[in-house]
Amino acid sequence: MTDYEISKKAKLKPIKEVASKINIKEDNLIPYGKYMAKIPALDKKKKGKLILVTSTNPTPYGEGKTTLAVGLNDALNRNGYKAVVALREPSLGPVFGTKGGAAGGGKSQVAPMNDINLHFTGDFHAITSANNLISAIIDNHIYQGNKLDIEEVYFERCLDVNDRALRHIDLGTRKESFTITAASEIMAIFTLAKDIDDLRNKLDNILIGRNSKGKEIYLKDLKGTGAVLALLKDAFKPNLVQTLENNPAIIHGGPFANIAHGCNSVVATKTALSLSDYVITEAGFGSDMGAVKFFDIKCSLNNLYPDLVVINATIRSLKYHGNGDLTRGIENLKFHILNMQKFNDNVLVILNKFESDTKEEINILKDYCHNLNVEVLISNMYKNGSRGTKEIALKVVELANKGNTKQYEIYNLNDDILTKVDKFAKDIYGASKVVYKDNLDKELKNLDKKYQHYKICISKTPASITDNKDILGYPKDFTMTVTGYKINNGAGFITILMGGVVRMPGLSNNANYLNIDVKDDEILGIF
Repeated sequence: MTDYEISKKAKLKPIKEVASKINIKEDNLIPYGKYMAKIPALDKKKKGKLILVTSTNPTPYGEGKTTLAVGLNDALNRNGYKAVVALREPSLGPVFGTKGGAAGGGKSQVAPMNDINLHFTGDFHAITSANNLISAIIDNHIYQGNKLDIEEVYFERCLDVNDRALRHIDLGTRKESFTITAASEIMAIFTLAKDIDDLRNKLDNILIGRNSKGKEIYLKDLKGTGAVLALLKDAFKPNLVQTLENNPAIIHGGPFANIAHGCNSVVATKTALSLSDYVITEAGFGSDMGAVKFFDIKCSLNNLYPDLVVINATIRSLKYHGNGDLTRGIENLKFHILNMQKFNDNVLVILNKFESDTKEEINILKDYCHNLNVEVLISNMYKNGSRGTKEIALKVVELANKGNTKQYEIYNLNDDILTKVDKFAKDIYGASKVVYKDNLDKELKNLDKKYQHYKICISKTPASITDNKDILGYPKDFTMTVTGYKINNGAGFITILMGGVVRMPGLSNNANYLNIDVKDDEILGIF
C-alpha cells in the first residue's frame, strides 16, 4: 500500500482525545475540523528530555528522518513513556516539487496527511501574507512621497511554491526578487521568537533598506509592525495533530535547512517539553545543515540542548554515497557521527531497514560504528509501526536519561564575520579553504561594526558535505565559495550563501505536481 492508503485506513481519534493524553483541556483547543487544533504555547519550568533526530546527507532514495521521528514517538508511548514528537510544517515547494510531503511514511506517519501537507491550519499562508504586506508597505511608502528617503530596499517578497521565474523581477521603479516562504526572514523570526512580545520586537527590527545617506531603515520606522503581527497572531500558536497510532504530535513552523535554519518553532518545542517526559524533534536534511544550526542558532539562543542525538541512516543511501560500495559510502556516516560527538555525549545510529538490506551489510555498519563508540539499532517502524520496538524505546530512554554535558561552540560571538565563516567551513565541513566571489569578503568585513555579534547561517546544498552537490561521501581538502549573503536583522543572524544555492527553488522536469489529482473529492498523489 502507498503511504496515503495506509494513512486513509488509520482510525483517527477526535483531537480532544489526543489532547487529553498530554493534559490539554478541550476549552484550550482551537479546532480546525475534527483532527487538528491550535493549542496554547507553554514554557513551564518542568521540562522533558529532548531527543534530536538528524541524518546523513540526503540522496534520491530518501532516508526517512520524519518517519523515524514519528516512529520513535509511537515506540516510546507504546512502551509506557509519555512522549510527543515536535516537527516542522511541510512547504508546498517540496510537496509539488521533487521531495514530496513531510508527514512520515508507512505506519509511522502524522495525520491527517493531506491536510498537513497542503493548507494545514494556514500558518504558511499567514507568514507569506505577512511578508508580502511588508513589501506592499515599503512600495506604498515610496509611492506616497518616500518621507524616509528609502533608496535601497533589501527586503524580499516570498511565495510558498518553487518558481524560478521570480528570482529576478522588475517592478518598474526598482528591481525585486522572491524567496520561498520557508527561507524568508518572517519564517525565521516566527520560529525563533520566544513569545508574542519577542515576535513583535523581532518584527520591529527587520532591516528594510537604507536611505540616500546610508542610514538603515527598519520595519518599526514604517509603523507596520502591528499590522504584520495581526496576521501572525493566531498562526503563532502551535498545532496539535496525531500519529497513526493516535499519539500526540506538535507541528509548527517550517524553515528549510539548506537556506534557513531548519528547525520547528521554539514555542512548539518548549510547549512539547512542558507537556511530556520525552520530546522527539528533527532538524532538516543532514546533520551538516539542520542539526548544526539547531545547536548553533536555536539551542544556544534559547537555553535548549538535546539529551540525545539520533542519526538516521539507510544502507541504500550509504551505498549511493560510495557509488554502490557500502564500505566507501559509510564514510559519509562517519562524518556525521564525528560532528555530532562534538556537540553531544549521547549519539545513537538507527538504521531504517529495507527488504533489500543483507545481514552482511548490516553487520558491516554495526562493526564500523562500534569502532566509533556508537551503537546501531535496526528500525522496522516504516513497515510495523511501534510493534517490536521495546529494545529501541529502552535504549533511547537510557541514553536520554544519562543527560548531556557538552555545549560545543563552533565560533565565539565576538569573532568577526569572516572568522566565523572560516571556522564553520573548516571545523564543521572540513574545508581547507574559503574563497569569496566579487569582493564579498570586503563587504562582510565592513559589516563587523554593526553585525559582528550576530550568528551566521550557512546556506549550501544539502546533498554534499561541500558546497558542490556532485561531491558525495566524505571528501577532504576542498574549497568552499561564498557567493552572497543576507542580513536577517530581526532574526538575529546573517545568512551566508555558498556555491550555487538559490533562495527560490525551481520545479524539476519530473516534479510531483504531475502525479497529484482530485478524484471523488479525494486528493491523490501526495507522497
